[in-house]
Amino acid sequence: MIYESHDAAAPAATRPRLLPWSNLDGNPCYLVTDDTGTGRLSRLADEIEAVQLGMADDLLGHAVDLLGDTKATAPQLRYLAACLGDALHDVHRIARSRGARLPVPHGDEKGATSVPEEGPGT
Repeated sequence: MIYESHDAAAPAATRPRLLPWSNLDGNPCYLVTDDTGTGRLSRLADEIEAVQLGMADDLLGHAVDLLGDTKATAPQLRYLAACLGDALHDVHRIARSRGARLPVPHGDEKGATSVPEEGPGT
């Protein structure tokens, strides 16, 4: 399901979860559940996030090596930059998703913000 925003003051378990994938149109997908992260789709999202974070970590190591190579070509560096951009997008989405699921401290509901709508290229 796709939702435009959510109530940041709602309990974390009832707020929509930004999933680590988009729909066919490139729009963000959200999961609305009260299963506290134990449902099948929640576990799948956790597994995909773990893979994305691992791939980003591996890519960072490769970037360090390639940037230290004085013989790296311009096409290699452009491809690296594109891959790093994709990985940064994934990591940013994961951070936003996890941050939105943190409990709001008591008495701080007015200072909490909702997860902004994410679209293609954001």
